[in-house]
Amino acid sequence: MDSRIKENPAVFAKLDAATQSKIKQGIVDPGFKPDMVYLALGAPDEKRVSLSAASTKVIWIYNRYHERHGGMRHIGYHRGVYFDPRLPTHRVYYKPVLRDMHTLQKDERIRVVFTDGKAAVIEQTKDY
Repeated sequence: MDSRIKENPAVFAKLDAATQSKIKQGIVDPGFKPDMVYLALGAPDEKRVSLSAASTKVIWIYNRYHERHGGMRHIGYHRGVYFDPRLPTHRVYYKPVLRDMHTLQKDERIRVVFTDGKAAVIEQTKDY
């Protein structure tokens, strides 16, 4: 966040002390302009536009990414050879090979809806 403030020092300097404090904590309030939301949260992962007869809304979506364990999966066999002294010959065996499977999970964390250039709706997931 400090790097974003250094990118836009003029925008940050124009804000009152309470708003500056919120931005430093990563807090967004209704009425914030897009540049203020950028200072607090950074660039969104997705941007959408919602058009209606009454208005145009711009939606910024911030996601959280994490790996989800999908269990063990069989991916093949390991072939091995050993000498069997009872039969005085070499024997072949096959051992199953398993691998942990992980998938990248994406969860929406924050959604900011801008109407008329200001944040009108802020939806945020709650971590318990």
